[in-house]
Amino acid sequence: MKYIVTGGAGFIGSNLVDRLVSDGHEVIILDDMSTGKNRNLNPKARFIEVDISKDYFYGYKHWFEGVDTVFHLAALTKVQESIENPTEYHNINVNGVLNVLNLCEECGVKRLVFSSSSSVYGDTKQLPTSEVTSLDPMSPYALHKLLGEQYCTLYSKLYDLETVSLRYFNVYGERQPTEGTYCLVMGIFASQRLEGKPMTIRGDGEQRRDFTYVGDVVEANVQMASYEEKLRGAVLNVGSGTNHSVNQIADMIGGDRINVEPVIEPRETLADIRQIEECFDWQPTMKLENWISKWKKEIGIK
Repeated sequence: MKYIVTGGAGFIGSNLVDRLVSDGHEVIILDDMSTGKNRNLNPKARFIEVDISKDYFYGYKHWFEGVDTVFHLAALTKVQESIENPTEYHNINVNGVLNVLNLCEECGVKRLVFSSSSSVYGDTKQLPTSEVTSLDPMSPYALHKLLGEQYCTLYSKLYDLETVSLRYFNVYGERQPTEGTYCLVMGIFASQRLEGKPMTIRGDGEQRRDFTYVGDVVEANVQMASYEEKLRGAVLNVGSGTNHSVNQIADMIGGDRINVEPVIEPRETLADIRQIEECFDWQPTMKLENWISKWKKEIGIK
């Protein structure tokens, strides 16, 4: 198969590219390298440096010819920055997905797999959270992900482009950053430990998150591309179905900690993953505590 991965130099995107290449597929990476890393680029994939949110992106239309599936992961992902810079985030996150959808439709791409986010649910009290739960985005970033989902569904209805949106719950794993745009709490804690600083816990530390292994996220994407039935704007949770508190993560990392001022954030996330488990041959494979134990040794935390 021939695939495009937007954001293929990033954390999740590069793991997906590696899997697709190892499976023998032809892969094209589109990335503006604003947050992607050169070290993440798979040498067996074709790399095109381009900003998908710009008007000039339509000049890259030829790369979409003959493509079977586009995996759209490119986005700005930091919640707080989206609150501070909503226009910039809208231009990249919403205009970007719209531009990609347009080229998919014009070039006859069969399917687009959109990387969405559990942030579209907001601070829901329905736990575990299913795909039919009411949505309440709490940031421009979350709203942009919801708009991306809605554009995908609309393009399936209007233009017969197959689409599916995957709502990720807090992805961790290999190439997980310890600073910058896509840094989860364990990455922050690890960076602080390596610098000899105490781990900073926002509020009381009892806020809980469903953490999802990047390999499981990659598997979900691969299964969406190979699914034989039509996908007409489907939306699926991709999570572990379990959650952990920030305090528990600190316990797993180990070391001194201090409590600092809380920020506005959901109190708890927990994915209801029955739909993707029942409709696809997918289930989570990694336990967070096992991965953190291995990761600590790799990065030098005793």
